[in-house]
Amino acid sequence: MSKATAVGPDARPEVRTVERQGVDVIAEAERKGRPRGLFWPWFASNISVLGLAYGSFVLGFGISLWQATIVSVVGVVFSFLLCGVVAIAGKRGSAPTMVLSRAAFGVHGNRLPSFLSWVLTVGWETALTALAVLATSTVFRQLGWDDGVLTKLVALVVVAALVVGAGIAGFDVIMRLQAWITVVTAVLTVVYVLLALPSIDLGALAALPSGSTQNVIGALVLVMTGFGLGWVNAAADYSRYLPRSASTRGVVGWTTFGGALAPVVLVVVGVLLAGSSGSLDRAIQADPIGALATVMPPWFLVPFAVVAILGLVGGAVLDIYSSGLALLSAGVRIPRPVAAGVDGVLMVVGSVWVVFFATDFINPFQAFLITLGVPVAAWCGVFVADVLLRRRAYAEGELDTPSGRYGSVRWGAVALVVVGSVLGWGLVTNTTAGAELVHWQGYLLGPFGLGGPEGAWAYANLGVLVALVVGFGGTVLTGRGAVRRQEHLTGTEPMGHAPDAEPLP
Repeated sequence: MSKATAVGPDARPEVRTVERQGVDVIAEAERKGRPRGLFWPWFASNISVLGLAYGSFVLGFGISLWQATIVSVVGVVFSFLLCGVVAIAGKRGSAPTMVLSRAAFGVHGNRLPSFLSWVLTVGWETALTALAVLATSTVFRQLGWDDGVLTKLVALVVVAALVVGAGIAGFDVIMRLQAWITVVTAVLTVVYVLLALPSIDLGALAALPSGSTQNVIGALVLVMTGFGLGWVNAAADYSRYLPRSASTRGVVGWTTFGGALAPVVLVVVGVLLAGSSGSLDRAIQADPIGALATVMPPWFLVPFAVVAILGLVGGAVLDIYSSGLALLSAGVRIPRPVAAGVDGVLMVVGSVWVVFFATDFINPFQAFLITLGVPVAAWCGVFVADVLLRRRAYAEGELDTPSGRYGSVRWGAVALVVVGSVLGWGLVTNTTAGAELVHWQGYLLGPFGLGGPEGAWAYANLGVLVALVVGFGGTVLTGRGAVRRQEHLTGTEPMGHAPDAEPLP
């Protein structure tokens, strides 16, 4: 999945060397900017050419060109719309996502989703960093240069320095870095797409057979977990500096538009490329980014390396920033820059394992997405419903007070995440090599009459959707009263605790 005194390049805040803000609420005087500024971090963090590789991942479910296109567009847009709704909470409460989540789960009860958020973001920043290193190695090999251990080590040091350095520096540096990444990667990505167009084989694409309903659903869930659902736990981190008067529709719209624009185009182009060449499709499974360089002329290999690395760095920077905030929200009491540094160490260790020791990338990566996607979807359902039920700003001073209106543990919300996860994991499967740790999943496919772990529904990944529905539906049915009691408690209320500036979309 940024903070300081403003959002976007159109604002001119005073630049701080290292941001000291942690999980505390942003002061009224520091809330500046406009919703349109949210476009920059979301676009920059999602224009990665990894989106092209998702075209191969989607076709891996055995679906046709038109099925893959519809799945890609719907999955990307809907999942980032969830991010847009979560971002509303940032404007209302001026605190990180996983702090605002305390209103739904209780101050102590929220440690469970905060921990899940931390694991998810550390996993994502590790995957993106490792992919940047692998892409560098492949480009070097295509150029006839040394692509061995030394090259990978140097690439890892450079990428890690950029990611960890920006994560420690904080919001001001991140927003400026993302603006530059947006411009450079957008231009070079357009050039890549134009150069790749001759590789598209319309005959091969037309021959792709249609897949079953189960296969279409499985591909849809993979797209959702790979894009918007991978960011929902950080979506309010970048809207919390906006003033309360900022347009709610603008926050939702710019977050959704900025996040979804590039992936929609990239995944569809990726489908066209992977569906045109079986060899490219297979190569992407081992090296999702580097394989894409094989369809480029030699003169564009260096610019391709730039766009690939910058795009991955853009995503990893947002992840390491939000992972540090999630760690603090889980109860670890260290300064925010230190938290980012700790996550950076874990990122480097994980990247070393992926780059130098793992024999496969896509199978464990998909297992990671789906396994964590289940509880995160359940949390997302709870939090999105909680945001939609609210009409007033949060009582900021009580977000860290267990004896306050939000309480210590809201057991209903915690139970929904637990139930959603138990049901969800029972309806997904990860039985491929490289995902041995999660072969226990799918235990409800048989009892529910869905054919068991080898049946037609085994790879539909229904569990993610079920967890999302359980969290959302359960909160809508049982949480309305609690939200109203929170919003209408008598007593002194913090500044800005007033009706929202405008109704929800």
